[in-house]
Amino acid sequence: MKKLILLLLISFLLTGCSGSKKELYTATDKFVSSLTTDYQSYGMLGGIEQSVTTSDGLYTITPIGRLINVKIQKVVDKDVYEDLRKDLENHYKNDSRVNSVYICKAGTVMIDCRN
Repeated sequence: MKKLILLLLISFLLTGCSGSKKELYTATDKFVSSLTTDYQSYGMLGGIEQSVTTSDGLYTITPIGRLINVKIQKVVDKDVYEDLRKDLENHYKNDSRVNSVYICKAGTVMIDCRN
């Protein structure tokens, strides 16, 4: 019985966060961190060159000024973006470098690192 519970727990942990989301979090973490170590701001167009797309092509992450834009690269409804917003908000809830995570008027998710 203990082995079964342990196996279920390990399975849940391994499948609980898809590889694409892990890659997304790694990329956004890198940009959030760089705004406190390497860059004051990426500038209005400066981050376009630094844009990153996950290996599966699902997410594109682009820093703009002190904001980090996350775009889903397929047609999805607003509920999918809301789920992504909640996931990122939960990921950064205890990170003082991030002020908020919201859906912008263009329909993408923004991670706000403005001072």
